[in-house]
Amino acid sequence: MAIQLTQKERTLLQDQKKHEEICIQKYKNYANQAKDPELKQLFNSYAKQEQQHYDTLNQILSGQVPNMQQQGQQQGQQQVGQQQNYQPLQQQPMGGAMADQSDADLCTDMLMTEKYVSSTYDTAIFESVNSDIRQALNHIQKEEQQHGEGIFNYMQKKGLYNPQ
Repeated sequence: MAIQLTQKERTLLQDQKKHEEICIQKYKNYANQAKDPELKQLFNSYAKQEQQHYDTLNQILSGQVPNMQQQGQQQGQQQVGQQQNYQPLQQQPMGGAMADQSDADLCTDMLMTEKYVSSTYDTAIFESVNSDIRQALNHIQKEEQQHGEGIFNYMQKKGLYNPQ
């Protein structure tokens, strides 16, 4: 089923696509910088999910309604250790202020990033005319919140964050 996007939807989705691209770049770059193998694995896992989000947004922007059940099955397969085929974006080196940071700094930056990206999905969800698109964006937002929760839990477990 082909969908017709409003100009506002298209603009918001293009913004979300850019956010996902930045998340992919950050997670990959930070996975390479992280010293703790557990954090490296967490960041690499999130980079793959962000790539799925990016692909979903591309699908929507091309007028297709994504099959979220199929993506959920793929994600489930990925979580049990099966390799998933995906085409990563070309990674841009991230130098400057976030080069050679501590694991705590990397986590803090990604937690802030996930908070922001999750919040921007609210607007895109509320501005979506098509309920299938709304559901797809809601699914992505939920995963963004899970990324934030995973980082939060990692930081708390390692004594890097005290929410008091």
